[in-house]
Amino acid sequence: MATIQLVDVTRRFAAQATPALDSVDLTIPNGETVAIVGPSGSGKSTLLRVIAGLDADYSGQVLYDGRDMREVPPKERHIGMVFQNYALYPHFLGHGNLSFFFRLRRATDAETEERIRITAEIMGIGFQELLKRKPGTLSGGQQQRVAIGRAIVRNPALMLLDEPLSNLDAKLRTQTRIEIKRLLHRFRITALYVTHDQTEAMALGDQIAVLRTGRVEQVGPLATLLHSPANAFVAGFVGTPAMNLLAGGLVREGVVEFGDWQFPLPPRLRGQVYTGQQIVVGIRPEALHVLNDGVPAGGVRWQGSVEIVEPDLGRRTQWVHLRCAGHMLVAGAPLENPVYVGHRLTVVAPAEDLHFFDAATGLRL
Repeated sequence: MATIQLVDVTRRFAAQATPALDSVDLTIPNGETVAIVGPSGSGKSTLLRVIAGLDADYSGQVLYDGRDMREVPPKERHIGMVFQNYALYPHFLGHGNLSFFFRLRRATDAETEERIRITAEIMGIGFQELLKRKPGTLSGGQQQRVAIGRAIVRNPALMLLDEPLSNLDAKLRTQTRIEIKRLLHRFRITALYVTHDQTEAMALGDQIAVLRTGRVEQVGPLATLLHSPANAFVAGFVGTPAMNLLAGGLVREGVVEFGDWQFPLPPRLRGQVYTGQQIVVGIRPEALHVLNDGVPAGGVRWQGSVEIVEPDLGRRTQWVHLRCAGHMLVAGAPLENPVYVGHRLTVVAPAEDLHFFDAATGLRL
């Protein structure tokens, strides 16, 4: 395994005004998985290609255990790659797909079979049977298992996974995600996992890196991104449901005003903001509760009309979408407490669970 570092990496394409990667600094620690998330066009796949050596037209450094890899071709980087479309050789059995790497390197039959045997043990129950079949006879989930096995069989220093579960249905996606997580953590494989699916990123990443327009907005464990987002973009992007972001707040003599509605400015911010400053207030939906007998009365309150109710059986919660003084808010309510469209409700959030961002820069206050 290896520690991977990107130092001030920039990649520009002639047809684009802005760089695909813009001064990216990122470390993938030895044995850890870093999940890369971001909107379409944020540079996720370009980042993976630069690390793999498939795109060498960049400035900055890509380091494997401190070694600059600019002149090292992809085939010599000891990388295992898994893609969205599986990329298996259709005329080979599963066994042939795994052994092809060793055939190219003229490895002995004994060495090849031993590596395949070890890989089959790693991949678990039923994998041996997949090795006896051609890709065309396998389901999407089975093909992806073979593709993952092919990446692992070479004992890579680094695994690069680019949207590997996108073509699978929901049930297979969950099963395969669990299998990938088990493999990565059991063998402490250094890995970069590119995905648009936050559930995958949260489940698989030891750390999550959020990209936007080629820049790394924040890197850290899930808890850090959820509870201490670096800026309003990260706050609104990470988490399901996303954080409520209320724009239009104005600082006035120790209070935050939203038109006719206001609440006290937290003491910790009074030395950081100035009168007349515009700010954005953020509240996680899970921190915003419908006011009832089981919810403490203290905190910051909003009142609004229910427009949508979304049950979330996995969390035994229903997400209530309310329109409050021109803003849309999402709050959590227990499933056993019926909530109906059209009801007027009061929701409350503890003051310590509010997040504040500068409206001009988006940065956390």
